[in-house]
Formats: sequence, C-alpha cells, structure tokens
Amino acid sequence: MKEATRFLFFGNYFYGICAVALSVEASLQQHAALNGFTYYFFVFCATVLYYTHAYIAEPSAHTTNLRAQWYFEKRGLLRWSQAVLTVFVIGSGYRLLTANWSAISHLDLQEWALIAVFPVVAALYYGSASPNRSTHSLRNNGWLKPFVIGFVWAGCVTTYPVVFSSIEQHAVYKPDLIALLLFIKNFMYITMLCIMFDIKDYAADHNQQLKTFVVRYGLRKTIFYILIPLSLIGLGTFILFGIIRDFPFLRILINTLPFILLIIVAYSMHRRKSILYYLAIIDGLMLVKAICGSIGITLIK
Repeated sequence: MKEATRFLFFGNYFYGICAVALSVEASLQQHAALNGFTYYFFVFCATVLYYTHAYIAEPSAHTTNLRAQWYFEKRGLLRWSQAVLTVFVIGSGYRLLTANWSAISHLDLQEWALIAVFPVVAALYYGSASPNRSTHSLRNNGWLKPFVIGFVWAGCVTTYPVVFSSIEQHAVYKPDLIALLLFIKNFMYITMLCIMFDIKDYAADHNQQLKTFVVRYGLRKTIFYILIPLSLIGLGTFILFGIIRDFPFLRILINTLPFILLIIVAYSMHRRKSILYYLAIIDGLMLVKAICGSIGITLIK
C-alpha cells in the first residue's frame, strides 16, 4: 500500500486525475457537452508525462529529498513509463486530430490563440528539454513561478475542454463572462496551492537564492498576509457572484468548502509537513474543488 501511494503521488498520476476532474467540472459549469474518453485519456497522459519530465531529468542518489530518492530508485521503471505515456499521448492526440480535422482546419484566429498560448507558456516554464540545465526558464523566477503554473492549469482545465467541445460540434467558441470568471477562479486557486507548495522547498530555494514568496517575505507573512487574505477574497467573491446569479443556497454552500479547506490548510502550514502531505493534501484540494463544483452544478438545482 505504501509503495502504491508513492507511485500515485510521486509518479504524478494524481495530477492526471486532478486535471481530468477539473476539466469535467469546468465543462459542467459552462454548460458545455462533456468530452469523450479519448480527450480525457489524452489530458491524463499528457499531464503525467509533463510533470514527470522535470523530475526524471535530474535523479540523484545523493539527496535527502524523498521524492528525488524515489525517482532515482525507480528511474528504469519511470523511463519505461514515460515511453509508454509518450506513445499514448501521440496516439490519442492523432485520433483527436483526425476525427475533428475538418472543424480544426476552420478555427479562427482567436481560437488558435487560445489553443496555442498555454502550451507555449508551459514550454517556457522549463525553458529546455532538460529542465535542470535551463538558466532562462520561468521556473527560475521565484515570485512568477506559481502564477505561471496557475495560468497553464487554468487554461488547460477551464478553456480547453470547452474549446474542444465546440470543435466537436462544429461551433465557434466565444468566451463569455462566466468563462472568464471561472478561468480567474481556477487561476487564483491553483496559484495559491503553488505558493503553499513552495513552503516545502523553502530551504533549497533560499540556498539557491530563488526569491519565492516564502523566501522573500518569510513563512508567517506568506500565510497571514498572502494566502489567507487571498483565500478570503476568493471566498467572498464567489459568495457575492452566487447571490447575484441567484444560485441555490446549497450550491453556494458546497462550493465554499474548497475555499474553507484552503484557509485551514494554509493556516496549518506553519508546522513542518512531509512531502506526501503536500502532494496528497495540498494538491488534493484540486480534486476536492472539482468534486464540489461538479456536485453543485449537477445535483443541486
């Protein structure tokens, strides 16, 4: 069980699950048709492949980082896994392209821009094929890093599902106010999770002079002046939006749960946690958000 848990979280398969769940939530909340199995399979494999790429490029036997140690011990298995995932991504991507090529070839400039911007930013985050050798990646900008990750995640799980649903239906995707607000909500939510995750790397980032929020302002100020206030603003904004849109009380209530848990977890960060805590609890808040959002829109009328 312990090894299976490490494989799920260290191997980034949990990120793939979160990406699919958030994509489903975004489609439901924007009243778009759900995508097919091939699309979600592509999203899952591409997410795991992308995240594992950074860690598999820099395995080391001489480290106290449990995740890095695990990658070194499992490097053979992970290289095989990356090869299989690459085949899956290419195969499912090819199937999606060929099945919808007629509609894809007629996309307008705005749709192409929406499709292109997120992979470009994701590529700039690493800066090179070997992330540990890049000196000009967005990953090396401490304060910008969480916003870059939040932006890419928000685009991939909020915009892409609806864009591709429009492609399948041979319709033009025109983002509205709801789409913009959902994008901003996912962007800020995931950005705050990234800031919390940087707390784990405080010592290493401080030694490398990577000016993350926690390195720049310290742990207490990061929690009480950044994380909790932004979480409260997000919570208040959603409640106000729900009241204006005349959401049922139970829908508002269940969608406030992720923000409340975010505040609770942020407050708990002043105590040192294990790497699995960060991966399971902090990243798990993405899955909680997706489940609450999906339940709120489908079961509560």
